[in-house]
Amino acid sequence: MSDLNLLIALAVLVCVALGEWMHSRRIARVSRLAFGAQNRAARWTVCVPVARPLAAAVATWGLLFLASFDPVEIDGAPAKIASSHLLVLLDVSPSMHLKDSGVESVKISRAQRAGEVVQGVLDRLDMHTTRISIVAFYTDALPIVQDTFDKEVIRNALDGLPMYSGFEGGPTNLQKGLTAAFEVARVWPADSATLLIVTDGDVAPAIPPGMPSSIADTIVIGLGDPAKSMSVNGHSSRQDSMGLRQLATRLKGHFHDGNRKHLPSEVVRALTMIAPRVGGIWSERDLALLATAVGCAVLALAGPMLSLFGRPSAATGSVVGENSLEILS
Repeated sequence: MSDLNLLIALAVLVCVALGEWMHSRRIARVSRLAFGAQNRAARWTVCVPVARPLAAAVATWGLLFLASFDPVEIDGAPAKIASSHLLVLLDVSPSMHLKDSGVESVKISRAQRAGEVVQGVLDRLDMHTTRISIVAFYTDALPIVQDTFDKEVIRNALDGLPMYSGFEGGPTNLQKGLTAAFEVARVWPADSATLLIVTDGDVAPAIPPGMPSSIADTIVIGLGDPAKSMSVNGHSSRQDSMGLRQLATRLKGHFHDGNRKHLPSEVVRALTMIAPRVGGIWSERDLALLATAVGCAVLALAGPMLSLFGRPSAATGSVVGENSLEILS
């Protein structure tokens, strides 16, 4: 796809350059009418026939790249041996389907918001060397995805399905979830995994002993409105921010209120499995954003700049020249 984007950008460059050449010939025929006795535009305008084709080309490449860019997609064949793991411990209790999350006025369910926040982390992973595992917990805990690099499998597991129907009813048991997560991570190399706990805090924050050495980072993400309660199964539920902060402290990790905001960039960059091409200072995506911004800015400003400053100062008294300068733009 990147080669096709470059070919399309080159085609745009040639077409716009041809148009600029034809336009310059048209201007040359009426230059005295437009610019008076000096018979030429301001000196800086000589860069416009070069700048506009280049700007159109880089903007085209940037827009095409961003339109086709999938940050979770693998650049090549996945490595046979993973060097990093992301372990998501996902709360799938009925309270996760209460609609009090999100940044818009129309709220979404906590489960849907969980998918958005986790996706924000997945977008920055180096999927060539990282494997994803998901453990769902309610009254019990079950691994639902284990050691996968398939982005579609991950997305399907995070689309807010009512997975609580696969468990017996009762209180949410975080301890069983942590136990199951620890068992999954116990076989991984030391300091190779990040544990991402996603819950609304409507749980008993008991922690089983023996966290495996493979877990290098722990992030606890709270969901749901921390100020206003909602009713579910005969009891009120809201994000227990204080309890989740204590949980993060006991796990020597970081707590983040994900109800309205994604994980801060400094927290995400500190993770061990961040992709260099996405987390680096100048990734390909960053270059595409810069190319789009610069290219579109040049194309948008060229016309007004020519109209306002394209005529030499000595020709400002010519009424005809002032009206005819629109030919340039």
